[in-house]
Amino acid sequence: MRTITTFVLLCITLFVVQSISAQEDYEKKVKALKSQKEKVTEQEKEALKVEVSEINKRLEDGIISEEDAQKLKEEAAEKRALNIENRLAIIDNQISLLQRNEGILFNDIQVDSVPEGQIRIGIDIGGKPAESYVFNTNYWKRDLRYDRRTYSDFVLAAGFNNAIIDGQSLNDSPYQLGGSRFFEMGWQWRTRVFDNTNFLRLNYGFSFQFNGLKMKDNQYLVLNDQGVAELQPFQFDLDKSKFRMDNLVFPVHFEFGPSKLKQTEKTIRYSLRNQFRLGIGGYGGFNIGTRQKLKYDQDGSSVKDKLKRDYNTNNLIYGISAYAGFDGVLLYLKYDLNPIFKNAAIEQRNVSLGLRFDL
Repeated sequence: MRTITTFVLLCITLFVVQSISAQEDYEKKVKALKSQKEKVTEQEKEALKVEVSEINKRLEDGIISEEDAQKLKEEAAEKRALNIENRLAIIDNQISLLQRNEGILFNDIQVDSVPEGQIRIGIDIGGKPAESYVFNTNYWKRDLRYDRRTYSDFVLAAGFNNAIIDGQSLNDSPYQLGGSRFFEMGWQWRTRVFDNTNFLRLNYGFSFQFNGLKMKDNQYLVLNDQGVAELQPFQFDLDKSKFRMDNLVFPVHFEFGPSKLKQTEKTIRYSLRNQFRLGIGGYGGFNIGTRQKLKYDQDGSSVKDKLKRDYNTNNLIYGISAYAGFDGVLLYLKYDLNPIFKNAAIEQRNVSLGLRFDL
């Protein structure tokens, strides 16, 4: 009997202790929520001051008109008023839920601190967060980035390739006009030059160029006794004779053309969508590989030779280039100022014409 009495007293004691602890926890949560209510209006007013200051700065810099500035200020004030109303309603609902259930809930309301400058108010089920609201009290102290001056694009280009030979017209080229092609891929950055207009941009980046020359008249490329590259007839009938130069270059272009100004409450962006673009510039880089492919029949068997050798090509690559078109589809022309082969009796320079896509 004494053991049972002791057990009952222990249970009553634990219940009383838990009830007191729950009541204290309940009061602490309500106090934290009411304290947060007092900060809501102050936070939103501070945020409105920052936004108005940024709008005034844009007005002083001539980026927006006085009419636009007034409209943006009214929109910012309306948004902050709605923020205050909604945030206070959320906290009032949380307090009502706690008071109605006297702080003892199966799904307990959690009011806790998260990293400095933030408050989380949410509901935990089984010790795991089910839904929460996070208020970042330091958010409005950050500098708002309205303007973005630099963009980047993946560049892809392809088309016809050939060589300009001293003293010869392109029609007399020993390389096929249709069968000689080039391919280029790389990455570019586009930076607006002036503060308040996007008419002039500086484009710069890197590209891998693959320039192919397909020989005519059953010829292929060899090095003669003096180590100079020249075309010579092949001993068998060639089905294919192609020479390719692989380059790593660093293009730089000045790009001209109109753009559309897209302006919101928080951002200023210049769009080139469906706008005409003209780019003029050049490139410099290095030759990173040369190879020749020959395909022919010998004694009834099909033979494919892939020759990766030094054909005495110039290691330093430099030239001029230009493009023009709308949006990201552009007509593209590039011309190497360096001769293809060193010490050649007649200099040859690579030229390419095709389409370029800024993706």
